[in-house]
Amino acid sequence: MRYSYGITAALLLGGATLSLATGFPAGAQVAQNERIRIENAVPVAGAPASFADLTEVLMPAVVNISTRQRITVESTNPFQGTPFGELFGNPGGPTTREAQSLGSGFLVSADGYVVTNNHVISPPGTQAQLEEVTVTLPDGVEYTAEVVGTDAQSDLAVLKISRPEPFPFVRFGDSAQARVGDWVLAIGNPFGLDGTVTSGIVSAVYRSTGSRGAFDRYIQTDASINRGNSGGPLFDMRGNVIGINNAILSPSGGSVGIGLAIPAEDAAPIVQQLINGEEIQRGYLGVQIQPVDEDFAEALGIPENSGEFIQSVQPGEAAENAGLKAGDVVVSVNGQDVTRDRSLSFLIARVAPGARVPVQYIRDGQRRTTTVTVGRRPSEDEINAQRFNPDDESQQDLTPGKSSGLIEEALGLQVIEITPQIARQLGVDGDQTGVVVTAVDPNADAGRKGLQRGVIISSADYAAVTSPADLEAKIQAARSEGRAAILLRVRLRNGPEQSIPVRLNAED
Repeated sequence: MRYSYGITAALLLGGATLSLATGFPAGAQVAQNERIRIENAVPVAGAPASFADLTEVLMPAVVNISTRQRITVESTNPFQGTPFGELFGNPGGPTTREAQSLGSGFLVSADGYVVTNNHVISPPGTQAQLEEVTVTLPDGVEYTAEVVGTDAQSDLAVLKISRPEPFPFVRFGDSAQARVGDWVLAIGNPFGLDGTVTSGIVSAVYRSTGSRGAFDRYIQTDASINRGNSGGPLFDMRGNVIGINNAILSPSGGSVGIGLAIPAEDAAPIVQQLINGEEIQRGYLGVQIQPVDEDFAEALGIPENSGEFIQSVQPGEAAENAGLKAGDVVVSVNGQDVTRDRSLSFLIARVAPGARVPVQYIRDGQRRTTTVTVGRRPSEDEINAQRFNPDDESQQDLTPGKSSGLIEEALGLQVIEITPQIARQLGVDGDQTGVVVTAVDPNADAGRKGLQRGVIISSADYAAVTSPADLEAKIQAARSEGRAAILLRVRLRNGPEQSIPVRLNAED
C-alpha cells in the first residue's frame, strides 16, 4: 500500500495592498495592514532586522477558533440477550459524546466576518453535529460565532461575530505576485498556543501534492506551522494575506518545514461568495485524467508535461457530449494551457456550469478543438464513487471517506462509504450498507488475512458499520477496553459474508 507523507497529518486542526480585490465591507474603517508605515516595516529587499512592527499591527486581526460538537457513536452490550444483560445498565444502541476542535482564523471586515478552514469547524472523520463555535480575539474576549457559509471542496469557511464597535481586520493581497524566496509571516494558534508568530520564505508557488484535483494548488512555505495553525493567515511583508494556512507534509505529524497555504487569489472569491450567501457552483468535465509524464510523452510522441491524458470518460457528462474520448490529451481550456501549475481540473472548476468553452486536445498526433458545454461539479463523495474501480489495485489515491486516519493507522486500511454506484460496480444490491476497502497495507493483519480492495465491511464487533466514522468508533472502543483485535463482518469479492478477527496495529 502506498502511504503518502502528507495530508492525513496535514490538516492542521487542533506589492501594494489590493483594497479593491475582494470587495469585503469595511465602511469607513481602515484595515490593519493599511496602518503599516513602510519605512518602519521590514524592507522587501534584504534580510529583515525584526518582524516586531509588522506583527504588532497585524496580530489584533488574527483569532483563535474553538468548537463544541456532538458525536453519535454506536455502543453495544456484549451480554445483551443473556440473563446478565441488565446487570450492566447498557442496553446498547447509539450514544453521544462531546468533542472539541481548535484552529485559527482572521477577520476580513470591521463588522466581524472571520475566515478559516472548513475542517476547523467540521473535522474530517467525525460526522459530528456542530453545536457551538467560539472566536477568541488576542485580548482574550470571546464571541459566539455564526457559521455564515462553508465550502468543503476548497476547505474554506466564513464565520460572523458581532459587537457595537468595529473589529480590527486585514485584507487579502495578490498571491499571484508571490515569488519563491519572498519573506512571509504566519500567525496562528498551534496546539492552542495563542498568537504564535513564525517566519519563513515562499518555498514554492502553486505547489501540487499530486492529486491533480481542482484545489491541489498551494503556496509552500518553510514558516513553521503545526496543528492549530489551520485557517490562520500567511502574510507578505506588506501585511497582505497571500495565503490561508491549510496543511503540512510531514512523516511525523509535526512541522518539518513544508507548510501549504491556500493562495489568496483562489480563496478570496470563494470567501466573498460565502459572505454574499451565494451558492458555489463549479465546472465539471467528467473525465479521469493523468499527467503526461516522460513515459506518456515518449509513447505519444509529444513533449513531456504538455497537457493531461484522459484515462476514461463518464457517460453522459460534458466531455462525452463534446466528443472527447479516452486516449485524448487535453492541452488547453478556453485559451489557457494545461500545465503542472494549472491542471485540467483546476481550469474547468473555475468555469461556470453551462458555459461553452473551447477545449484543445491531441488525438492521433493531431491537435483538434471542440466546444464543451461545461457541467456542474458533483460533491466529493459522488466523485469518489465515479472514480472507484474495484479491479484497479494501483488506484490508491481515493480520498478516504470522512476518515481521520485512525482506520489506516490501526488496521492498515483505507475505506470509503459505499454508494449505490459502488455497489453496482461490486456486483451487490444497491441498498447494501457498509464501507468499501480502497487500499490495504499487506504488512498489516487485515492484509495477511485476505482483506483486499473492494471488500465490504458491514459490521465491527456486531455493530453495523455505515460510515468510516462508525468503524473508527469501534476501533476506539476496542482500544479503550484493552482489546488488541476487533471482529469484522466482511463480504469478500465474489464470495459470501464471513466474520474475521483482525488484530489492531500497536499505537505509536
